[in-house]
Amino acid sequence: MRNTDTWPELLCIFGTGDLGRSLGQRLLQSGYKVVYGSRRPHSCGPVPQGAQVMSHTAAAQSASVVFICIQREHYGFLEQLAPQLKRKVLVDVSNNLRKNLYPEANAEYLQRLTPEAYVVKAFNTLSAWALQNGPSDSNRQVYLCGNSTEAKEAVTEIATRLGFSVQDRGSLSAARELEDFPLQLFPLWRLPLRLAFGLTAFFFFYLLTRDVIYTYATQKKDISFRIMVSLANKVFPIVSLIMLALCYLPGVIAAVFQLYRGTKYRRFPDWLDRWMLCRKQLGLLALAFAFLHVLYTLIIPIRYYVRYKIAAKLDTTIAWRSDSYYSMGILGFGLYVLLGITSLPSVSNALSWREFSFIQSKLGYLTLFFCTFHTYLYGWDMFLRSSYYKWYTPPGYMLSLLVPSVVLVLKLLLLLPCVDRSLTRIRQGWERTEPQDDSQKSLIT
Repeated sequence: MRNTDTWPELLCIFGTGDLGRSLGQRLLQSGYKVVYGSRRPHSCGPVPQGAQVMSHTAAAQSASVVFICIQREHYGFLEQLAPQLKRKVLVDVSNNLRKNLYPEANAEYLQRLTPEAYVVKAFNTLSAWALQNGPSDSNRQVYLCGNSTEAKEAVTEIATRLGFSVQDRGSLSAARELEDFPLQLFPLWRLPLRLAFGLTAFFFFYLLTRDVIYTYATQKKDISFRIMVSLANKVFPIVSLIMLALCYLPGVIAAVFQLYRGTKYRRFPDWLDRWMLCRKQLGLLALAFAFLHVLYTLIIPIRYYVRYKIAAKLDTTIAWRSDSYYSMGILGFGLYVLLGITSLPSVSNALSWREFSFIQSKLGYLTLFFCTFHTYLYGWDMFLRSSYYKWYTPPGYMLSLLVPSVVLVLKLLLLLPCVDRSLTRIRQGWERTEPQDDSQKSLIT
């Protein structure tokens, strides 16, 4: 099927659009020879230097692997080229504008048009930009599927030479799934974004009612101007702290499941799996809210309202509390930024698993501790004063402490030597055996 006696190998590309040109440029840089098949060989526009342009028929006859970089609606002429494409490897890189646009996958349609060719679905999850730059910016995967093992091996070899990692998704029946990949809009961000929006909306209206509406209703005083800075600067840190705690809560819950079951080989519930998969996105959104909190805090001293407040006499106790509060906030935010930076693929790929785990787990819990302690210092003794319970509702900062406090307490329990020892054994493969009844023992013997 392929001629491996000579090198460099000649590859064919049907289509001279952005994707076709980018793919051709990358193939040429990797040492391949490239020929383009075009319906207008002499007026098809610029192609990468070093590539040839021929008619579709001539180009198809010259190479054993043909990349189909054209839209599905233009596949009609391929049926007429079926004799020239016999026993060729056809790599379908096409995508659709939306899901379920056609009754069958593009790759399956291509296989029906060219029944004696070997169709492989691949490279459709990469953009023209990714093909031009290669995997240097991050670890990019090429997903492929097809009915011929030899054809998939040929495409795998090409993708590997281009510097991409390959994941085989099985037969051509998986083409529909691969074609739906690029149509997904931030699939792992949906739950974190909804959660961030919900928390922001809830605490905004909660604090609006407690601070602005309550003051107007009881004192007939209009302080609605505080919505833009003061109120926002209360909402952002509350949401940030809760979302940071939600990054580490699923890990604690997973540990409890493993301890209860006595094994690590049973699957977690689906809701916990989905939660754990989006922890990175939760953390990055939490970091974004923390950034907003820092920026809003920096502008407070220059606000009109603050500049004209009357200075009070210095109180040493309040000064200690204030400095400790800011210190915890600065330390927590510094670790926050470190967690965000190390979650970037270009940084995490340069770390060993132990280094990455140390930063994201141990320093992550330390970040949660600092930020939680920062909030406790902010509240100080406010919870003892009845004036802070407006309309019998607790202050917003008290609500924000519930989830992180629970996470930290549970984590401390998991760190107890007796609990940690059992959890470590389970994660190393030990399983707690259940007592068997007599019927089961007889079957075994």
